[in-house]
Amino acid sequence: MAYHLEGRLLEVCDCRVLCPCWIGEDPDNGTCDSVLAYHFDAGTIDGVDVTGRTIAMVSHIPGNVLNGNFRVALYLDEGTSNPQQEALLNVYGGKLGGPVAELAKLIGEVVSVERVPIRFDVNEGRGTLSIGQVSQAVLEPYKGPDGSTTTLSNTIFSTVPGAPVFVGKATRYSSHHAELGHNIELAGHNALQSTFVFDG
Repeated sequence: MAYHLEGRLLEVCDCRVLCPCWIGEDPDNGTCDSVLAYHFDAGTIDGVDVTGRTIAMVSHIPGNVLNGNFRVALYLDEGTSNPQQEALLNVYGGKLGGPVAELAKLIGEVVSVERVPIRFDVNEGRGTLSIGQVSQAVLEPYKGPDGSTTTLSNTIFSTVPGAPVFVGKATRYSSHHAELGHNIELAGHNALQSTFVFDG
């Protein structure tokens, strides 16, 4: 086994609630501009411990998500060591197979890789994400009649294959990345959270 990763996902995009990409439909705007981050509460990749690290993607999806050809900028938190960065890029580049490789197949171009301060907080179903000076978001979940968080599962597309996703909205979503065409200041649009276990 090349890797074992346990952690949490925060994700926002400029689609309305709920993002149609997850069920294989075209994005609301014809394209989808998203920001997502994976924080690893525990994990090893080829013997490299990546516990506590975060990797984030600022993405432009040019059409239907299943057609791929994403353009992404990758960010790792500033505490990431060189061996940790290499290990994480091997996983998220699809080189080590497993469930993450299915997502990696959809990426057409990585425009940059940087280490920046990343804030990733989840508290009672609410999340806060900031990626350097590029992107910031505040996420809140939807609740069912019993007070539990609304979940989405068994979707044709997922950034956390095999894991259920908690459906929410972003009370704030800001993203500015000229090369990817991001110039976003939104409120009340799509947000998702999840916990995951990846083995590859």
